[in-house]
Amino acid sequence: MKITRVTPMFIDRYLYVEIETDDGLKGIGESGAWGHLEASAAAITKFGEYLVGLDPRPIERHWNVMSRAHHFTGAAITGAISAIDIALWDLKGKHLGVPIYELLGGQMRHSARLYAHVKGKTLEKQIERMLSLKAQGFTAIGHLNPFLDEPVGQLYFQAHARKMQDGVDNVRAFREAVGPDVDLCIEIHRRLTPAEAITFGRAIEPFFPMFYEDPMPPQSPDAMAWIASQIPIPIATGERFTSIYQFQTLLQRNAVQFLRPCICICGGITAGHKIAALAESFNTQIVPHNPLSPVSLAACLQLGAAIPNLAIQEYPSANPDAEGHGRLRGDNMVSGLPEPVAGFITIPNGPGLGIELLPDAAERFPQVTRPIEMREHRDGSVVDT
Repeated sequence: MKITRVTPMFIDRYLYVEIETDDGLKGIGESGAWGHLEASAAAITKFGEYLVGLDPRPIERHWNVMSRAHHFTGAAITGAISAIDIALWDLKGKHLGVPIYELLGGQMRHSARLYAHVKGKTLEKQIERMLSLKAQGFTAIGHLNPFLDEPVGQLYFQAHARKMQDGVDNVRAFREAVGPDVDLCIEIHRRLTPAEAITFGRAIEPFFPMFYEDPMPPQSPDAMAWIASQIPIPIATGERFTSIYQFQTLLQRNAVQFLRPCICICGGITAGHKIAALAESFNTQIVPHNPLSPVSLAACLQLGAAIPNLAIQEYPSANPDAEGHGRLRGDNMVSGLPEPVAGFITIPNGPGLGIELLPDAAERFPQVTRPIEMREHRDGSVVDT
């Protein structure tokens, strides 16, 4: 079996790769370098020059060549490696007629618990969406920003006390709205300084958040370790990481309790499996990051099926106000993905990823690009959102 073609494909807001072989098989993968997908597509094309004519089955070898041959990496590069790696695993599973999880050691679980997305420009909108998801059976809710999801074009300023108080009041309102049978996955989107993160983390302890995600930008493992040492609630981070060694550094500093590898940017299923094993040795759980399409979700589920330390899976349900529906983003682009039941999803057991990208998806969903933009502070600087 030889690879005959490696094709990047822009569909809607997503970037895929399709790898074809001389025996007619096709594997699909997805890059998570969103915002820089054009650069990642160029990297996919470059790696394709290496792959065409080779046997797709020695995945670890291909992963090492792509990761190490030219030394330099970054999100666009590792997004491309991730997409190709996922597609190679999909191909190998299809070639052998088994799900990917069988190639990773076999099935540890048959379903995965989910947390659904909530976004809202007001507290009222957030709570309305939370109650709707609870009624649908979800037992955990995430992407839940107590500092609200205000427009990028709206100038930002709040006094420290007001910022902390409003955020704490919002978390209290979240908990009162859904009660103790729904877990809150608090998502800060890197908007706090280390000092603010400590103040806020201590204040929301009474509301039992399942985790406190990205309280500050993740570039400094020492600063994240300081936050973790000062607060009583668990930290989740890692969605921006492009190397297994970044995860290792956080674990060694006791700076994290839930690792958030993005399978579509950290190096694919190959890297995800390594990260999960590393986390297991530190008694740390995995919450795969997934703001992407059902292809990414399927890759996460195949990994989650085979590891012992999966905590919960991110499920990017659409924002009804912004997108006109509240279903899974991109669910009309694939076949084979089950619907959630009582907050859990059955892991696909077909060959490879267990799902297929519909053949007319590219025609029905033309490319949507993501602009470069940041929210301005009232003083003229820019802030994370």
